[in-house]
Amino acid sequence: MPVEPVPPAHQGRSPGGDACPGALRLHSAADGALARIRIPAGLLTSRQAIALADAADDLGDGHFDLTSRGNLQLRGLASGCGAELGARLRGAGLLPSDRHDRVRNVAASPLCGLDGQGMGADVQRWARTLDALLCSHEDRLPELSGLSGRFLFGLDDGRGDITALSPDVTLIATSHGRAALRLAATGPALELAAEDAPRAALLAAAEFLAVLRTSGIQAWRIHELPRELLPAAETLAARLAIAGIATTPLPRFQPPHGSPPRPGMVTAPDHTPSLSVAAPLGRLTTAQWRLLADVAGRDELRVTPWRGIVLPGTDGDLLPRLAAAGLVTSADSPWHRAGACAGRPGCAKSLADVRADAAACLASARPGEPGGPVPLPVYWSGCERRCGHPADGDWVDVLATGDGYRVTAGGRTTTVASSDLAGAVATARIPTR
Repeated sequence: MPVEPVPPAHQGRSPGGDACPGALRLHSAADGALARIRIPAGLLTSRQAIALADAADDLGDGHFDLTSRGNLQLRGLASGCGAELGARLRGAGLLPSDRHDRVRNVAASPLCGLDGQGMGADVQRWARTLDALLCSHEDRLPELSGLSGRFLFGLDDGRGDITALSPDVTLIATSHGRAALRLAATGPALELAAEDAPRAALLAAAEFLAVLRTSGIQAWRIHELPRELLPAAETLAARLAIAGIATTPLPRFQPPHGSPPRPGMVTAPDHTPSLSVAAPLGRLTTAQWRLLADVAGRDELRVTPWRGIVLPGTDGDLLPRLAAAGLVTSADSPWHRAGACAGRPGCAKSLADVRADAAACLASARPGEPGGPVPLPVYWSGCERRCGHPADGDWVDVLATGDGYRVTAGGRTTTVASSDLAGAVATARIPTR
């Protein structure tokens, strides 16, 4: 099957177009080509996980980078491997539409249905339906293939973990089979029937594209629109009504705000166990990835936007095995809530090997005290772009300067040599309130 041409940039956008990498459009890096594989809601079967491991071993550098959207990146690829990678992904069911490859950014509450929290809606089912509609040629919204690779759909089961990511279009489970639809973090909210939620999300995205067409403005994401161009609730409601979707305005809607999954065992009300683990600095070897697929067995894996993996229905007795393989299995670990960009040698713009410096810093840190203050997230960046940094809340910014690092937290900045980094980071991670 030939690769379909990537649609041109939308009217009003920058002349260079959307440069976000995908599975078919590879990005050139210092360590080879990079592919970003979209995994809506982070949902994978163990068979798909093994197919990805085979691709990383055969075509890449034998590692995966987990992204802040719950997607995966392969690095160290040969520049001419795009066709073979695409064929492998299609065979595994991971590339249902070439035209929609880069717009399948869908984050969903990863603990939905596993811990008794939330409002009981099956947001994983929402995600599958939304993705199928997005990739279908029968949805009569062909322009959706022109969404930016940065545009994010968020599906929150009511616990507030996904709303904290500030998606462009958010579906939030409310109660009694209902859902709230919201544009950006401060946009209008409408309540509708849960069964209409996935289709409504796509129509909301289409309304954003309509604003771009008529205004000629440059914007990749809804929050980049001037406030006066943000679609009004009445405008969106009218579009949904034409499609047969009834809505109710929610003028005072306050979205929930919750926390990401913590590493460790997750227990359902009926005592069914699941496991949550994190990738050290957001990176896994294929050996670690294959172990996760083996532990999952015939069940699914859920990759999270916080660079973790949830294994539904998996017994807690397996946690020591995962910890021995180098995975983060406890919220008391110094590696919990720690991340880093690619750094040297993979990125030519980086001023330091930030992964090596971060690993040395974390390896020397003490585990947290059970019941003690939860350390702030910390993120190492090799340059001012800060690729992949946390999108919300307070965090410790560790920025390479060429002759050391600049550590910033709580409005305070300290410049230190690499040899003094561990102490500076440990101090900065202690919450001040």
